Amino acid sequence: MQRIPAQSPRAVIASHLTQSLQLAFLCQLERVSGSVTNEQCFDSHEWFRDEGLHGGGLRYFISDSDFFNRASINFSQVHYDDDDSKSLASATALSTIIHPQNPHAPSLHMHISWTELKEGRGYWRIMADLNPALVNTQHHQAFKQCLKQAAPNQYDSGTAQGDRYFHIPVLNRHRGIQHFYLEQYNSGDNQGDINLAHAVGEAVIQCYCDLLAEVFNKPSKIEKSDVDKQLAYHTLYFFQVLTLDRGTTSGLLIHDQNDVGILASLPAQIDRELLSSWQELMPEPQNFLLDAILQELPQTSPCLISEDIKDKLAKSIRQHYQNHPKAITLQASGGITPPTVANHR
Repeated sequence: MQRIPAQSPRAVIASHLTQSLQLAFLCQLERVSGSVTNEQCFDSHEWFRDEGLHGGGLRYFISDSDFFNRASINFSQVHYDDDDSKSLASATALSTIIHPQNPHAPSLHMHISWTELKEGRGYWRIMADLNPALVNTQHHQAFKQCLKQAAPNQYDSGTAQGDRYFHIPVLNRHRGIQHFYLEQYNSGDNQGDINLAHAVGEAVIQCYCDLLAEVFNKPSKIEKSDVDKQLAYHTLYFFQVLTLDRGTTSGLLIHDQNDVGILASLPAQIDRELLSSWQELMPEPQNFLLDAILQELPQTSPCLISEDIKDKLAKSIRQHYQNHPKAITLQASGGITPPTVANHR
């Protein structure tokens, strides 16, 4: 089976950009983790959209190793070059999430994508957010400075949009400590926008790997309370992704050919009891969504989020929005709501 790439020149450029960043991040993470633990390399998994006719993707991942709780670096490109009924020409993306084992090392999410419509319009989605279980002021400042240098003209609007998107209303807190998000970004300068996407990706990868190296080169004692806080934070992350993250939900609603890959951002373990305690805070019908999620989870503490569980969660989430289609309006928004699902119809 073979993935057929998109034919648009701009999609080809986006593919080269995101795949080069994917390999750069993979190499950096293997370098940092290998210098500490000498552990094995990332595994890889290729998936195909409609048996490759409409593209697919390649994911590098590792789970529950000495260094990584979960780590996933996903490239995907879906296109409809042969289907005139679709308004979407192509969608090309790099989506990454890293959860280290050490609670003193922050998690990272980064997403860079190019969406092109057949009418000719196109736009970038650029996201980067630092998500620590234990807040480190120096890490926060380093990541903030990295974003300012990579996107000086977009920093203020990007952080404002990111803070809106990653706010969790029922808990009255944010998912992380530093968020950057540009949705449907097109300045009118095509090459300038390409340069911006590359600059943010390159800067975030370097900054984050430097933070990981710092944590592991200057180890701090890990207390039981640190591990407990990390488990609670991973539960919060799990909650935000499955009940609020519009990108995750849209991916699951568009197709079912990469469910485990779409949910690769989930940490390896969560606190089921803590998650359950938030159900009474949820507005209807999202309280039903959390109930459906809880029904798929093992009755253990900590609760392991296996590949099989991710597959079941994907099906439950998809069923929820089929039963309650208007509930999609309760998903997170940075102020601009992209018609992602509609573009694929």
